[in-house]
Amino acid sequence: MKTKPPGPRSRKEPSQAFVTAQDVADLAGVSRAAVSRTFTDGASVSKETRERVVRAAEALGYRVNRLAQSLSGGNSNLVGIVVANMSSPHMSHQLDQLSGALLRRGMQSLLLNASAISQDISQLLELILEFRVRAVVILSGTPPEAIIEECMSNNVRMVLVDRSHHDDVDNIVSDDAEGARLAADRLIAAGCTQVAVVSARKTSSQFRRRTEFIAQMQKAGIKTIAWSMEEPSYDAGKRAGFELLGNGGVDGVFCVTDLLALGMLDAARVLSKSVPHDVSVIGFDDIPQASWEAYQLTTIRRKQNAIAAAILEAIEREDAAGVPLHCSIPVELIERRTARTVSERD
Repeated sequence: MKTKPPGPRSRKEPSQAFVTAQDVADLAGVSRAAVSRTFTDGASVSKETRERVVRAAEALGYRVNRLAQSLSGGNSNLVGIVVANMSSPHMSHQLDQLSGALLRRGMQSLLLNASAISQDISQLLELILEFRVRAVVILSGTPPEAIIEECMSNNVRMVLVDRSHHDDVDNIVSDDAEGARLAADRLIAAGCTQVAVVSARKTSSQFRRRTEFIAQMQKAGIKTIAWSMEEPSYDAGKRAGFELLGNGGVDGVFCVTDLLALGMLDAARVLSKSVPHDVSVIGFDDIPQASWEAYQLTTIRRKQNAIAAAILEAIEREDAAGVPLHCSIPVELIERRTARTVSERD
């Protein structure tokens, strides 16, 4: 009795391991090197071999292991991103812009959540480096000196975004000082004479905004109340609103993030304070919620796509060991309804 020859191999069952290049080579009747050349841009392979390999790959459900491919070529397209507080509107918007920009350039994001880590992000950075990433982008935390040196020695770019300045790595910061000056000048123009600045104690960027705002107000002869908590959250802004506005007197507030400002505005509503008639409020970041009808927050905008573009510029520079990129992102005042105009002062 004759037996039928085996038919084409089908896709592997889910319980089995991933289909390998060798599996494709066996089915196509070619070498493993031929499979590799078929799926490598610009590699030389005959039309007949390519067609056989592609048919076999489709039959098996084969997918190229891009991670292994990039590592073997010494040109990883993985970019490690360290971030905390991803639920905040500002951070989630920034991640959306950055991950999309990387994908459009053929790079992939390796995201590590630093929320569970205290101040030392060494473990996360060591884990990222094990993946042989092309670059590390730090959105949260402060990298230790040893990790910075390891990145430099392995030609891995490190990009700090709104972090403490470091001379040996790429630094991208918003023009916090200019933003604070714009906010101060706008409150002065609104006729505010008793002002406050609300901030968090954790980040260097917020410290810069608070410091420059107070300095600008001092030049105008206006004393500033500085109110701060550990986290720049909505609840912190609301608490600041109850404390600063509940006793009366404060007629202008600069919140160094929009999330703080939104809490401040809701506290003003609870206290029956009219915005901007009783108090003018200015934020920083221009998160999507700032333009909602319920808030219409006057704020300082820094374009997130400009930050993503600067990060890409840093990553794609050919001289990884060259002079670090130091980039300041320009800001602008966005007028809405929470700061008094000249006519509303009268």
